[in-house]
Amino acid sequence: MKIKRLTASILFITLALSLNAQAAEREKRQDSVLNNLVSTALARNPGLLSARARWQMFRARIIPAASLDDPLLSIALNNYPVDKFRADETPMTGKVIKLSQKFPFPGKLGAKEDAARQLALWYKGVYEDQRLSLSRQVKDAWYNLYFIDKSIGITRKKAALIKDFIKLTETNYEVGRGLQQDVLKAQVEHSRLTDQLLQLSQKRHTSMARLNTLLNQAPDHKLPIPAALKQRPMTTSSTELQRQALTKRPLFTAYKALMASYQAKINLARLNYRPDFKAGVAYTFREPIGTVSNGTDFAAVEIGMNIPLFRAKRDAALSGAEAGLRLVRRQYEKFKSQTAFEINDALNDMRKNQRQAILYKTGIIPQANQSFEASMGAYQEGKVSFLTLLDNLMTLYRYEIDYYRAASDSAHDIARLEAASGVNSL
Repeated sequence: MKIKRLTASILFITLALSLNAQAAEREKRQDSVLNNLVSTALARNPGLLSARARWQMFRARIIPAASLDDPLLSIALNNYPVDKFRADETPMTGKVIKLSQKFPFPGKLGAKEDAARQLALWYKGVYEDQRLSLSRQVKDAWYNLYFIDKSIGITRKKAALIKDFIKLTETNYEVGRGLQQDVLKAQVEHSRLTDQLLQLSQKRHTSMARLNTLLNQAPDHKLPIPAALKQRPMTTSSTELQRQALTKRPLFTAYKALMASYQAKINLARLNYRPDFKAGVAYTFREPIGTVSNGTDFAAVEIGMNIPLFRAKRDAALSGAEAGLRLVRRQYEKFKSQTAFEINDALNDMRKNQRQAILYKTGIIPQANQSFEASMGAYQEGKVSFLTLLDNLMTLYRYEIDYYRAASDSAHDIARLEAASGVNSL
């Protein structure tokens, strides 16, 4: 007897380990499929590719911003008599070649380069933050499909069971053991579940089309169906996630770059009160004029500068740059507060949904199932009404739906946390 018990225990443990291993393998496959979908979206989504191109466009402006203007080469015919237009008539007549170059006041080019570089870093951060947002959108669409598919499966099973109830109530009514209202009530519930299936089917079509749109594929393109979700316990505190977000979330770094860009614009606006310079060299080719001139060529060097006389436009440029910096600082503080709220809210929702999922799975659903099975037996013995049996079935149905809603909502919350904190695989 003891040997049989020991053998049974070993078989039970082996079966449990096997089921756990199979569940872990299913979760691993689902994670792999989801990761592939995210990778596809990151590589093909038009909105993300547009953000990447915008970043590259602003990055390409850095070198031009740091470069001098092209030198100016000019050719002139100087002091030609208008009556004869000859080069050997007057001593000052000649052909002039001139090369000149503008030089901004020291520090201006550096400020322009810094402003352009930091602005490019801003758009880089915006692009990288959109990657996080797109990843979350793909995961949200995937988790919606998971919940809808589970809801469809549960609804179909309950509809099939109620169809059997219809036959049972019709039989009982025909032999005088049941009421016509039981038949009608069962038919109404079956019709209601059929309508629910139609709505779920439409929602599934919409969710699938939304996911395909994120992947830049045809709306009706077939995708793998999610079968399981991995419930991941969260041990990191909200404070720690907020701290990590300051370095992991790309938009925080981007805002700092944008502030640096406006600071560089302020520096440039202040330097614009200083003059720019111009240097040039010229060479004049002359013709001999008898005994008056032997036609010796001329050479010239020039240095000039503009006079920053009109201060109003420079004052306005400086004021605008300073206002821009104040604006970005306020936006940064607002974004920081919003991120802290988003992390805290998502973390609380996730913990609540995970606790609910565990409660439904280990407590409420088993109890509701026992209540339904007990009422089923009692109904067959004539101890409870059909309405009680039907109510217990629909209660079980709602609890099963609520379990998968809590499980999928928990996954949604983790995706929110990843996007808000910039920390993947929490």
